[in-house]
Amino acid sequence: MSLIVQKFGGTSVGTIEKIQNVAKKVAGFRDQGHDVVVAVSAMSGETNRLIGMANEMQDQPDPREMDVLVSTGEQVTIALLCMALKNIGYDARSYTGGQVSIVTDSSHTKARIQEIDDKKIHDDLDAGRVVVVAGFQGVDESGNITTLGRGGSDTTGVALAAALGADECQIYTDVDGVYTTDPRVVARAQRLEQITFEEMLEMASLGSKVLQIRAVEFAGKYKVPLRVLSTFKEGPGTLITLDEEDSTMEQPVVSGIAFNRDEAKVSVLGVPEAPGVAAQILSAVGDANIEIDVIVQNTSADKKTNDLTFTVNRTELSKAQAIVEKIAADLNAASVDVDDSITKVSVVGVGMRSHAGVASKMFKALADEGINIQMISTSEIKISVIIDERYLELAVRALHTSFGLDKEAEA
Repeated sequence: MSLIVQKFGGTSVGTIEKIQNVAKKVAGFRDQGHDVVVAVSAMSGETNRLIGMANEMQDQPDPREMDVLVSTGEQVTIALLCMALKNIGYDARSYTGGQVSIVTDSSHTKARIQEIDDKKIHDDLDAGRVVVVAGFQGVDESGNITTLGRGGSDTTGVALAAALGADECQIYTDVDGVYTTDPRVVARAQRLEQITFEEMLEMASLGSKVLQIRAVEFAGKYKVPLRVLSTFKEGPGTLITLDEEDSTMEQPVVSGIAFNRDEAKVSVLGVPEAPGVAAQILSAVGDANIEIDVIVQNTSADKKTNDLTFTVNRTELSKAQAIVEKIAADLNAASVDVDDSITKVSVVGVGMRSHAGVASKMFKALADEGINIQMISTSEIKISVIIDERYLELAVRALHTSFGLDKEAEA
C-alpha cells in the first residue's frame, strides 16, 4: 500500500457533478489499497468572483483582508468533496490550511510555506479516512490567514507530499500532461512522456501554466515524484523525473517552447554612470516585493550615462513605475519609459548543454518571420527573448517548427 497525494484544480471541481467525479476517482485509489490525501482549489471562477468583490470595496484591497476573503473558496470545495465521498461510502475529513497547520511567512497574497504539522493527517489515514486539505492557503505564526499566490494549490499538494513522505504527488488538471507548448497556440504540440525537474522549473518560471513554479521547486528539493494528469481523460500523463540521466539518453536539444503574456518593461534612460546606481534602482524594486525578470544595461557612447531596462509582471507595472520614477528624479535621469505590450518567448531543453547553435537557430527563425528581438536572457538550458506582444503566436509556432517539435499529422 502506498501513500498518494492528489491535487485537483478549479476546473476539476468546477461543478457539483465534477466534484462527484473527483470523489469517484479518489475512491478508485482507495479501492486499490492506497492511502489518499487530496488538496483542492476553489471551484473555477470563484476566486475571480471574490477578487472582483474586493476591488469594488477598495481600489487596492488590503492584503490581509484579501487573504481572509479569497481563502473561503477552497473551504467550500473541501466540504463538498468530503460530503461526496461520504455519500458513496468512504470516510473523509476536511481541513483548512490553518486547521492542518500549514505554517507560512506573513507575506500576504504570496506567502511561502515554512512547515506542516502532519500529525492530524497521519491519525486520519491510520483511521482509514481520506484527508481533504484546502489548497492555496495557510496561517502565519500569529494565526493570520495567508494565501500562496495564484496557482498555490499546486504548492500545497507538493508540500503535503514532501511532509508526508508520499510515494507520488499527482497533479490533476484539465490537460493530460505537459506539452511541448500550449496546444491552443500550436495545434501540433506534443505531450511529453517525461521531463526533468530542471526543465519543468524553467518552463514554469517562463510562463507555462501547467504547474506553479514553487510547486516544482518543492518537488525537486524534496525529491517528490510528480506526475501531471487529466481529471477528464485517462492516460499516463507526464512524469517529472528525479533522475536526469535516465531521461536524457536521447534528449532532444529543445524540449519545449514557453511563453509569458504578462510581461511589462521599465526603462530608465540617461542614468549617471557610477558604481551602485543600478543596484539602487533594482534594490528598491525588489524591496517592494516586485520580482524582476530580464535586465539589460547599455552604456552611452560618451560613457557618462547608462540606460537600464528590466521587466516585471504586468500586474505590478504601475507599482514599479512609481518607485523607479522617484529614484530617477533623485538621480537626475533623463526619463522613465514603460511598455506593457511585450511578451517573453523561450526555448527550453537540457540538451542545449551539449549542442551549439541553439541561439542562432532561434534568432534566425524569428528573423525569417520579421520579428524584432528587444531583449535577450540566457541560462544553461534556456534562451528567452522579449518581443512585441502582437507577434507572440507567430513566434511560438515558428520556433516549435524550427526545433522539430511538431507532431506528425495523423493519416
